[in-house]
Amino acid sequence: MSIQTPTELLDGTVLAILEKQDLYGYALTKEVQRHVSVSESTMYPVLRRLEKGAELTTYSEPFEGRIRKYYQLTTGGRDHLSIIKADWENFATGINAILGDQK
Repeated sequence: MSIQTPTELLDGTVLAILEKQDLYGYALTKEVQRHVSVSESTMYPVLRRLEKGAELTTYSEPFEGRIRKYYQLTTGGRDHLSIIKADWENFATGINAILGDQK
């Protein structure tokens, strides 16, 4: 896909996935990649930024002799996700009116 995913939509994608369940970094990256073309190297700065902004929190769990860092949505993250969803709805409606079915 040649259209770059804007930061706000990438944030919304991460927040929406974590709204359903907590995930560790690699699993979260793979889930995002199922829907949006994004590299692993792009994802970790996104996660750090959302964590720094108090939209995500983390906790660690042991797994096969290693520790996995899980990401969890905060109340602030849920609030931000609601705003992103509303903004996306307005944006998508406008773009679809222009680029949608032109028959």
